[in-house]
Amino acid sequence: MGGHPLYDAVMAGRSNSLLARVPAPGLFIVSALFHYLGPSFAVLLFSNVSALGVAFLRIWSAAVAFAIWRRPWRVDLRPDRSPALWLLGVVLAAMNSVFYLAIARLPLSTVGAIEFLGTVLLAAYGLRTARNFAALVLAAVGVAAITEIRLSGNALGFGFAFANCLLFMSYVVLGHRVAQTGTGVDQLAAAMLVAAAAIVPIGLPSALPALTRPQLLLAAAGVGVCSSVIPYVTDQLAMARLSRASFALMLALLPVVATVVGTIVLRQIPTSQDILGIALVSAGVALHRQEAT
Repeated sequence: MGGHPLYDAVMAGRSNSLLARVPAPGLFIVSALFHYLGPSFAVLLFSNVSALGVAFLRIWSAAVAFAIWRRPWRVDLRPDRSPALWLLGVVLAAMNSVFYLAIARLPLSTVGAIEFLGTVLLAAYGLRTARNFAALVLAAVGVAAITEIRLSGNALGFGFAFANCLLFMSYVVLGHRVAQTGTGVDQLAAAMLVAAAAIVPIGLPSALPALTRPQLLLAAAGVGVCSSVIPYVTDQLAMARLSRASFALMLALLPVVATVVGTIVLRQIPTSQDILGIALVSAGVALHRQEAT
């Protein structure tokens, strides 16, 4: 029965009604849970494929999943009609590439902390009330307390980490613009097709060893769905409901979820500093109020 226009419309209406009842922080928690599940699938890939190869496999597996689910070729892909979509696709390809190049050289916590600097700037730029500035300060200090930042290491790795930060800022700006169209998930799916094409020249040669090994392709599918499809879709749902500044501040929930997951799954007992950081982020998110745009 799927594929009939009336059926699709009814099911879309039910899904939107259900998702509309999920609080914005809940969307970020779902995103974070799957975001941190993705690396568990990437472990097998990294032992067999280089960083650019992993980025290629992640983007292509996500593009295939989106193609099956959303049929993104129905979106108007003409560059003059959808420039933000094309830019978003190129940014996704570049962002995923430099992210893996960075974590191949630096601790993930360091790369994540540098990435968060960009979201602080975006949040600060868009906030207009003293209450929300205070919320941002609490969240930023909380993330700093949770995240272990090491300022020594591979210089090239830091270059990739700061490039990832700039690209993540671009992703938030472009993703928010796409979300406001009302067809954000479909445009995201189309942007992933653009990303898949853009990464071919730099990623395909490194990914070739995995293309004939089913277990690596399954791991790639896990990475793509957990690290790209589900988090990016929940981002779109949140961006459609939040201002860019509010979305950027809510990203502070990601390291909080990572700490909680580490406690439950890996039995990594949080320190008193971690607990303080979680409390500060939680206070910042609770204090924040959506501003009129």
